[in-house]
Formats: sequence, C-alpha cells, structure tokens
Amino acid sequence: MAEKILMNEFKTLSKEPWTNIELINENVLKWSVALIVLNPDSYYYGGYFKATLTFPSNYPYSPPDFRFDRPLWHPNVYPDGRLCISILHEGEDATSGELASERWSPAQRVESVLLSVLTLLDDAEVSSPANVDAGVQLRKDPSAYKLRVLEDTEKSKSDIPADFEMPTHESVFSNKKSEAHSAADSFSWSDSEAEDDFGGSDTDADEEMFDDEGDESESGDAEADDDEDEEA
Repeated sequence: MAEKILMNEFKTLSKEPWTNIELINENVLKWSVALIVLNPDSYYYGGYFKATLTFPSNYPYSPPDFRFDRPLWHPNVYPDGRLCISILHEGEDATSGELASERWSPAQRVESVLLSVLTLLDDAEVSSPANVDAGVQLRKDPSAYKLRVLEDTEKSKSDIPADFEMPTHESVFSNKKSEAHSAADSFSWSDSEAEDDFGGSDTDADEEMFDDEGDESESGDAEADDDEDEEA
C-alpha cells in the first residue's frame, strides 16, 4: 500500500518547479529531495537544499524522516540535518505540547511536509530551538544571522546538477501566465466548436425564438384589425 501511494505522490511532485526529486537506488521508500526556494524576498532565495526522505513501511500511518544532507544554520534544524517541525511528529504524542492538528496524520502527504519545511525556513520557531545558537543569533543579531544564511544558500548551489535547469521566480511566474492563457484559448476554442456542432449558441436560438414570437404577434394583430374593419 505504501509503495503505491508514494509512487503516485512521486509522479505528482516531479512536475512541481520548487522541488527536484529522485528515488535512491530505485527504492520508493527512500527519496533524494532538493527544495528550491522561489520566494525572492527570502534569505534562502535561489538555494538548492538537498535532503533525504525515508518512509516507514506503514506510510501514511506514520510520518517520514526528513534530513537535510547539508545542515543549515537555522533555529529549527539540528546539527545532523534533522528538523524540529510539528508535521513530522507522531499524531499520538500527547506529551509534545503541540496541537493534534499540527502533527502528522494519515491525511498528510509528502507535499504537505515539503511545503511546511519551506515555510519553516522563513518563519523560524525560536521559542524551542533545535539549534540554540542559531536561535539566539536570530533574536539578538539578525543581520549576522542573515549573512550566515546567505552563506549557506550560496554553498547549496554547488549541489545543483549540471544538467538541471534551475527555475526562478520570474520563469515560474511566466510559465504560469502562459499556461493560463493557453487554458483560456482552449476553452474559447472548445466553446466555439460546441456552437458549430450544435447549430449555434443558446443566445442565437433564443433570439430566433423571440423573433418568431414577434412575427406571430404582429400577424395576430393584423388579423384582428381586419376583423374590426369588416364589422364596421
């Protein structure tokens, strides 16, 4: 069951511009993932952050393990690359202090995990940090923290495969606009074809119906006038 679900998710995520994924040794329970930050306002913009996702055999009833291959300087990233994030915690852990809705459930998917990680990068939780030093620096010296993050972002680019075309905010936005225009053109063409196939639009038919009713009404009025003339 887990393998089938994961393969479907893998195929879906392979189409997304913000991640680059592949199976490790053709094992659907172990993925190599790269998160690509497309938000130009983020300190991590343009980064290519590689990680490993390992799934349990009873997925989606238990969460996957997520670990950055190259640890980041971030309050919620442990030195070994693991994350401190609610969505990766077991749903039954009542001692975690987290809301059940924030923790893992079988309704969650890989996409939910990856998007949560991307959100966490820019929205660190400093109240209970996995990296205390990074948390302290973010609070007390945010400028120095930013420089450290920018260094990590630059280092991550060395992991970009030579044959991989790195997306940007502009390229993704442009592609979405093109897809929207294509969809609109396709809809207009299909609508026009339907009108041709069925002999015109409903509006044309309605106009003809009203024209016919108008002709009948005028004819009836004329006959009534003739009858009145004869009686006179």
